[in-house]
Amino acid sequence: MKSNIFIRSAIIVFVVGLMMAGCKATKVETKQMAGTMEEPVPSDTIPANVQQAFTKAMKYHSHELMNDTVNEIYVSCIDEIDETSTEGYGINVTKGAISTTFPNMRNTREPQAKYNAKTGDLWLTSSAMEGTGVRVEWLQQIRFGENEIAFVNTEVNPYGVQQELLKRLGYAIEGETISLYDGDKLLTTVTNTVKDMGGFDDEQPLWIGEQMYYDVSSGEPKVIFTPGIKYTTGLVLTYDDMPELTAPITIDENGLFTIHEISVATKQ
Repeated sequence: MKSNIFIRSAIIVFVVGLMMAGCKATKVETKQMAGTMEEPVPSDTIPANVQQAFTKAMKYHSHELMNDTVNEIYVSCIDEIDETSTEGYGINVTKGAISTTFPNMRNTREPQAKYNAKTGDLWLTSSAMEGTGVRVEWLQQIRFGENEIAFVNTEVNPYGVQQELLKRLGYAIEGETISLYDGDKLLTTVTNTVKDMGGFDDEQPLWIGEQMYYDVSSGEPKVIFTPGIKYTTGLVLTYDDMPELTAPITIDENGLFTIHEISVATKQ
């Protein structure tokens, strides 16, 4: 009787050992993505003629970006100063009767603004880089002093966000199948359908940094980014089959940001 119990116990231990060994053997080996931004993005320099126009401004010609009537906060993009084009520069923030102008903020590429009354933060996005296939944004945390004058409490450089994401993002490629990971967590798997670019680049096929922007519509910002594929031919990244990824981002009282759980963005 004791020998039967011993044999059964040995069999159970052997089977469990095989199962554990099988789990270890099937762990996916991932590689790290690369970043297109090699250094922090410099702040924009407003053209001299536009800067001069701001100093002598009598009247702004603007269009509305946000109008929060409950909290009496109004945000607008400045298109012209008197008769001078701003060339895509200038955002104005008004709270109550006090107006603050940010001449160096770009207002191209559809910036967003949203006020969170619970935290007292006005979240504002502005373009850092733009072009064909490129959309990179700043995230500004605007607050108001006791005199209601708006000021930039924290400005998040897109390079810093890229670098933090690179610490977590990984990928695995098998044939035409690309699996994306946040650490050990599988985010999604996609199939490459591009057949005329010579196949994946051998040295570094996956990159982030060219498409990195924000959704602040809820008053709690989320970073949105899309990995791009580099092929053996062509000088640009391709995004045809790649998903948008998103993650909440928060900023503490010291101005340090944290990127939270990454997930696949829901298509609108």
